[in-house]
Amino acid sequence: MSAGSLEFQDKLSQQILELFEACQQQVSDLKKKELCGTELQREIQLLFPQSRLFLVGSSLNGFGTRSSDGDLCLVVKEEPVNQKTEARHILTLVHKHFCTRLSSYIERPQLIRAKVPIVKFRDKVSCVEFDLNVNNIVGIRNTFLLRTYAYLENRVRPLVLVIKKWASHHDINDASRGTLSSYSLVLMVLHYLQTLPEPILPSIQKIYPESFSPSVQLHLVHQAPCSVPPYLSKNESNLGDLLLGFLKY
Repeated sequence: MSAGSLEFQDKLSQQILELFEACQQQVSDLKKKELCGTELQREIQLLFPQSRLFLVGSSLNGFGTRSSDGDLCLVVKEEPVNQKTEARHILTLVHKHFCTRLSSYIERPQLIRAKVPIVKFRDKVSCVEFDLNVNNIVGIRNTFLLRTYAYLENRVRPLVLVIKKWASHHDINDASRGTLSSYSLVLMVLHYLQTLPEPILPSIQKIYPESFSPSVQLHLVHQAPCSVPPYLSKNESNLGDLLLGFLKY
């Protein structure tokens, strides 16, 4: 490789790190979302006493930015819920509760009747936009699987963040408009890092099947990331090299 291209990659790596430092979700951002989740859980338990509210998605999986929306999963029971009928009914009640009792600190609550229905709303206190679904249990498990990958190797989070920003800039990160969801992009980056001639990531589901088994109880899934030690890759590629490699991939 020529000195010029090495210098270009080093400069690109530096820019990726600077972007990551500037845009990554801060502890204070996460605390705001968690506080809102705790308050809402207390309110929703007036309707469904046994329910629990989980913060999921990019806010918790390590790939969030300062501007990331909050995703919430309301678990009313451990068994699957019919998304067309039961989930819609539950969310109709939640939406009504938001419109009446919580109108002082929740604004613009909307019931979206999608394949997986959600209630969209904005928390006036934190100014965060939220999407709330019912019993999307796979989403909770995936959040902690991705969180484990995010913190397994130092290059993973900056690379994912810059690719999410790149996709957003080019308007190709909206699954509702036929492009890629953030989740799909993250999976692509992880697969790329696993399939390099000298991998940067292993398949942790294969190495630690007991930590990520669907039989792990929901209240224990948050412990999985703690049971996996950091991964030491022999691949020394810098972030600039990896970004260019991903675009070719």
